[in-house]
Amino acid sequence: MELRKVTYRMYPGTRQTEKLEELLGLHQRVYNTALEERIRVYGETSKTLGFAAQCKELTSWRKQCEALAAVNAQSLQVTLKRLDLAYAAFFRRVKAGETAGFPRFKPIQRFAGWGYKTHGDGFRLQAGDKMRHGHVRLSGVGMVRVRGQARTPGAVKTAEVQHKGGRWYLSVTVECNPQRASGTLAMGLDWGLESFATVCSSDEKTHSVANPRFLDKPQRQILKVLQQAVSRKKDKRTNNRRKAVALLSAESRRIANRRKDFLHKTSAGLVNQYGLIATEQLSVKNMTASGGAHKRGLNRSILDTAPSTFLNLLKTKAEEAGSLWVEVPTRQVKPSQTCHRCGSQCKKLLSERRHQCDCGASCSRDENAARVMLHWALYGNATGQELSEVGNGSRLAAQNHEIPHIAALVAWVG
Repeated sequence: MELRKVTYRMYPGTRQTEKLEELLGLHQRVYNTALEERIRVYGETSKTLGFAAQCKELTSWRKQCEALAAVNAQSLQVTLKRLDLAYAAFFRRVKAGETAGFPRFKPIQRFAGWGYKTHGDGFRLQAGDKMRHGHVRLSGVGMVRVRGQARTPGAVKTAEVQHKGGRWYLSVTVECNPQRASGTLAMGLDWGLESFATVCSSDEKTHSVANPRFLDKPQRQILKVLQQAVSRKKDKRTNNRRKAVALLSAESRRIANRRKDFLHKTSAGLVNQYGLIATEQLSVKNMTASGGAHKRGLNRSILDTAPSTFLNLLKTKAEEAGSLWVEVPTRQVKPSQTCHRCGSQCKKLLSERRHQCDCGASCSRDENAARVMLHWALYGNATGQELSEVGNGSRLAAQNHEIPHIAALVAWVG
């Protein structure tokens, strides 16, 4: 059994919205108060105030504050646990020598929401057939209508109420057994910017997925105008500023939704066609970590395609379908610098978009990299030399359009 997230949009009434906003404010104050207590105790005693100790303090806070007493106790503990996780991440980064980032006090605008850790304690989801639409009963709020659908229905475990861009969402954790169909072909995939993905399959076909460029020049100009409109309104209490912020938030949400939809559909389509997926190991953090002003546009284009999110979605869907997932070691294989026909390596500038080799191989740079990764996944080398006896060394064997020697391949990958 696996855990999966299902996100429903909530449609509260006017009175319910007021109660949700009140709960959000209470959880935000509990988070900030708990952070203040940790800082104070450490300053006075040089000792860290842990999660268990703060849960005991929470009991006394609830006795002293009537508003807190009316809030579900477990949901308040989840808020304290989030602070504890923030501290754990801080100390982990300190030990690793990374930029630490001490936990910060959160204004109400940056406080995302709160959670429930047990179904039936503070919340109860009453969804329709196959967990499609329905209602959720929240403690202190009542029955709220929700819309959404689970891809794989299952047992509801936990939930989070989220407030984003003036809208309310319910993110439910479901324990289920996800299943997904997969194809029988093998493919090598090269992610890029000129084309979002270049795919070479074991039936010797190559195709590209166009880069949607969600943050193209016209879209950036729209965001710039909306951001300037917010900046000009200095007083945060005015209705004009709130309207400007709402417009900017709506446009940003629209871009994010389009990107998310594209990534899900593209990854699902690839998994549906291929039973083996080979791609290179990418370090997006290193790719966008430096370069200064002259590389700002390239970094923005890289992040706009969300390569890490795409590969994570692709890997998760491949696991659900039972497909083989192979990550080619980039530093060892060097797909962009290696010829898929003869295996020779030659450094190329990023501006060189065509692969030309003395052995006669000629194709796009991205297609060459995809072929190298496919060969490496199938045969353990960059050129598929095991097939050289029956013809061209770059030919991919795909008898009946199926992965060759699948039993040996499973053993080799494993």
